[in-house]
Amino acid sequence: MASLVRHVTIDCADPHGLALFWAEALDGTLGEDDNPGDEEAVVNSAGASLLFIRVPEGKTVKNRVHLDLQPQDRSRDEEVERLVALGATLLADRRTPDGKGWVTLADPEGNELCIERSHAERVTTGEA
Repeated sequence: MASLVRHVTIDCADPHGLALFWAEALDGTLGEDDNPGDEEAVVNSAGASLLFIRVPEGKTVKNRVHLDLQPQDRSRDEEVERLVALGATLLADRRTPDGKGWVTLADPEGNELCIERSHAERVTTGEA
């Protein structure tokens, strides 16, 4: 049998703080034994399990791997607004006039993520 991905691991300065952001972003839950100051924290959600690990060095270049999020119960634009209100930063707007494309954000520690159109938005344009 092949291996399974257990977690997507993200290096960071503040595992608990970043996990709180991602738990809200993904409507997930923080691990029961995760506390401020811990060396690691986990977020479990319907779509993925993310593991945040404290590292001494800060982020210096663009991520080689990033998460693409597809909103489930709101539009892409509403999701961008929600995540910015949670602490994300707008990096690039790659939306096209026909409604395709994505928006690139950075989480509170600068890790890139993209917000795609929701399934409902894709269905209305025949892309789903």
